[in-house]
Amino acid sequence: MRYSIRPVTEQDVPFLWDMLYESLYVPEGKEPFNRNVIKEPFLSKYVEDWGREGDLGYIAVNDEGLPLGSITARFFNEDNKGFGFVGNDVPELGIALKEEYRGIGIGKALLQMLIDVLKEKEIKKVSLSVAPDNIAAMKLYQGFGFKEVGMVDTSVTMVLEL
Repeated sequence: MRYSIRPVTEQDVPFLWDMLYESLYVPEGKEPFNRNVIKEPFLSKYVEDWGREGDLGYIAVNDEGLPLGSITARFFNEDNKGFGFVGNDVPELGIALKEEYRGIGIGKALLQMLIDVLKEKEIKKVSLSVAPDNIAAMKLYQGFGFKEVGMVDTSVTMVLEL
């Protein structure tokens, strides 16, 4: 499948909300979350007021320009921690793909793009939060060298040294 990766624009913010919902891991056989959960402050912080200083994001699009998935990195602080928070100077990444585009390398390409740009910006680490039974995601992150550094509720916090 042919696709390209481009920076997030202001017009992509509705898609970032869609991808925030897609990023919520639902184990096999479990009921999906109510979509309104993304408006709760503990989740909305990942997209709300997108475009703040330090926000970084990319969208994978097909040849017609339709978005397939996204990856973002956002800084949080002690007063507004994300699930994968490890420090004020460490952005937390979020990644999601539309279900029909998973498992074909787009997530890997998005992650590589983000890592390359973070390195260019001389950012030393990036963190994330993932459900440990989300095997595909765990495999992707471990393949890039992310290491487990803790747990928050039922999610593993992982960090990649850049």
